[in-house]
Amino acid sequence: QQAEVVEFQSRTLHDNFYPMEIIATAAEVDQLIQAHGQDGYLLFPEDRKYPIRMSQFLPYRWVEMAGQTEFRAEACKNEYYSFQIGLFAFQEKLDNVQVIFSDLKGTTNAVIPHTRFESIHINGKDWQGREMVKRISVERGQVKPVWISIDIPETAAPDTYTGTISIRPENQREKQIRLTLVINDSIAVDRGDSEPWRHSRLRWLNSQIAQDDEIVKPFIPLKKQGNTLRCLGRSVTVQPDGLLSSIQSYFSSSVTKLSGSAREILNHPVSFEVYRDHRPVAWRLKKLAFTRQTDGAVEWSFINQAAPLRLEGKARMEFDGRIEYTVELSSDETILLDDIVLKIPMHRSVAKYAMGMHLKGGLRPDRHSWKWNADRNQDNIWIGDVNAGLQLQLKGDNYERPLVNIHYHHRKIKLPDSWYNEGNGGCAFHEEGSSLMLTAYTGRRLIQADKKVIFIFSFLITPFKLIQTDAQWSERYYHSHPAHPLPEVDCMVASGANVINIHQATYLNPFINYPFYQVAELKRIVEQAHAKKALLKIYYTVREMSNHISEMDALRSLGDEIFADGPGQGDAWLQEHLRDHYIPAWYDLSVRDAAIITSGMSRLHNYYLEGLDWLTRNTAIDGLYLDDVAFDRTVMKRARKILDRNRPNARIDLHSWNHFNEVAGFANNANLYMENFPYIDRLWFGEVFDYETTSPDYWLIEISGIPFGLMGEMLGDNRGGNVYRGMVYGMTNRLPWSGDPRNLWKLWDAFGMQGSEMIGYWDAQAPVKTDQKDILATAFVKKKKALIAVASWNKTRQKVKLTIDWKKLGMDGNKAEIIAPEVENFQAAARYAVTDVLPIDPAKGMLLIIQEQ
Repeated sequence: QQAEVVEFQSRTLHDNFYPMEIIATAAEVDQLIQAHGQDGYLLFPEDRKYPIRMSQFLPYRWVEMAGQTEFRAEACKNEYYSFQIGLFAFQEKLDNVQVIFSDLKGTTNAVIPHTRFESIHINGKDWQGREMVKRISVERGQVKPVWISIDIPETAAPDTYTGTISIRPENQREKQIRLTLVINDSIAVDRGDSEPWRHSRLRWLNSQIAQDDEIVKPFIPLKKQGNTLRCLGRSVTVQPDGLLSSIQSYFSSSVTKLSGSAREILNHPVSFEVYRDHRPVAWRLKKLAFTRQTDGAVEWSFINQAAPLRLEGKARMEFDGRIEYTVELSSDETILLDDIVLKIPMHRSVAKYAMGMHLKGGLRPDRHSWKWNADRNQDNIWIGDVNAGLQLQLKGDNYERPLVNIHYHHRKIKLPDSWYNEGNGGCAFHEEGSSLMLTAYTGRRLIQADKKVIFIFSFLITPFKLIQTDAQWSERYYHSHPAHPLPEVDCMVASGANVINIHQATYLNPFINYPFYQVAELKRIVEQAHAKKALLKIYYTVREMSNHISEMDALRSLGDEIFADGPGQGDAWLQEHLRDHYIPAWYDLSVRDAAIITSGMSRLHNYYLEGLDWLTRNTAIDGLYLDDVAFDRTVMKRARKILDRNRPNARIDLHSWNHFNEVAGFANNANLYMENFPYIDRLWFGEVFDYETTSPDYWLIEISGIPFGLMGEMLGDNRGGNVYRGMVYGMTNRLPWSGDPRNLWKLWDAFGMQGSEMIGYWDAQAPVKTDQKDILATAFVKKKKALIAVASWNKTRQKVKLTIDWKKLGMDGNKAEIIAPEVENFQAAARYAVTDVLPIDPAKGMLLIIQEQ
């Protein structure tokens, strides 16, 4: 007997190849070309239900459509109606294709003007609000879709409208499609957005939602007094040459309150020095002008001259304490310079810690030297103390945000021509008297006449805000692993949690970064959480995108604007349906989800922000769980504004895998994402972080978040990090993903952590200290009692003596007792006299309650 093939079947509708991936045979395509050979190219108007996917083949469906010059569609009032025109360039490349729209005219003199037509392939606005003009070209033998949308007014009269769309290549004759659009009497309340297949969300790509200078909590409006600018807890003074003469911080040493006295970060003014003939050029003409001021930003410009050189710059400070400079150096004649150096003289007493430019976070060395290297995702360095610090980032006018995490080597950092200078540039610091001199230099450089060299550098002044200790004690996370069933809301709340994170690859959020398929169920669960006075947040970011996104083919048609180009491969679905020009990313067989990597920065971030707005309005989610950040501070700031405006109690927490390795380009996570820290509420840095062999200064700078105004939690093996050391920084692990903090939560409640003042070991005013430098104590102080977290970084068991400043604790030492409360899986109960020594095991510690009897 012989087997007979009856039919091919796809496993699911999502896997189906019909109709747009059923390929026309070579013979059928040849016949098509012969029949229309005089045309040079063919047009195929296509419904949005059938997104054009193939670029190298024609779908069989088009064999019968060839030569079609009409397209008929039906839409609702207020709908953002989208469709496609496929261009097949069979004779030669089509270059600089223009698309011209006519008015649509109804049968009763009603008109939809041509200005209501839009195309993501023609123009748009990027994530920073900059205008984009795109060029349409089609290679010979290729197919390219052009997506067209009509922004139909809600007031449009129901009627049948007709008009034309002209396709005009630069090197071929013009062709037209006659469009007939029937507008019915229905109204698309949300423009069609609740049904992703309609592709109405393509307009989100150009959205400018929350693109403004309004401030967000807890920040305050920028104040300008003369040349001094003040933001929350910090101030800077601009000197006549446009650079900074003073940077001050008013944060207390424990970052829990603002102080009346300032801590100066600079020991001398910042300078931008140009060396010629072995000495710095003396700038003779200085012109400074403040050009714009709002609550959220202040801008200024400056010009310095020393013939034949001209230094022209502009700067912008924002309410979060970030300052960016763009400096253009030019010359009237070609000139060889010895060096160009940005000098930042910091007070040595402030420059206690350092992180970045291949330094792990921690106590800084006396000197350090660094050179540009594209294999390393490094262009910034942070130096400072817990309550006063400065990050310097260096860029060029060719800057593009690199990919992060394990994908870094697919798109590395672009070395800036100005700072890199063919390998001669670098960065260094060294001690110089009472200063720590931080310099960024170019080395010898030829400046061509009338050709500008553009230097971009930015400062982040830290901390950004006060740490929110009460929120740390009261907001308790439940974050289930996608491999485990998601419990009922009642069970999660009963565990003691009141903030629920819904991870991707769960039934509520099955497809990574596309949480639009279980909207009704998500809304129902959110309502259940709210009824229990809990917040519910979801995994939603933009580093990679699920293959279930309805707009996949439309976005892919934009080339590498939205999705990063790459070798393809990966999951079978990707290979079968996308074929090539993508980078495979996350996949989960349990939900048949396969993602591809997005480009560093693009209009997709506008889409993402509109998606966030839609989710908060339609499901009432309470914020975001971010797994790495594939966008800049502009997008994060806009996301924060959307959440604050729609869900005023919303939260954002950020998780990241340790990037300090060869695969990820030896990036420091806190440095990499520092520009986003003003807008998030909690960190979860821990995956592949070393909790056991690293020093307390590494914990403080790289993990805790405290020097930047944040607190966090631990993520590690099943123990969830080192719970003893974590408590020194106010950190626990996260239920139930990694460890179980419930016994510590019980202790917090029994002690009454709410309203306590956290005074860390790093604070010179710490009321409790130990007699050993590698066994540290942090106090959580209330009236007449204090909880003391003690943790050891010593490799052996030690007997530790406490030094207690009773005046700072507000207690009478003669009446005090020290109790080690029983905490299951942490410590046994014990009592100690004030003069007793404490037995501390290696890598462990204890929690003590000191109170007056």
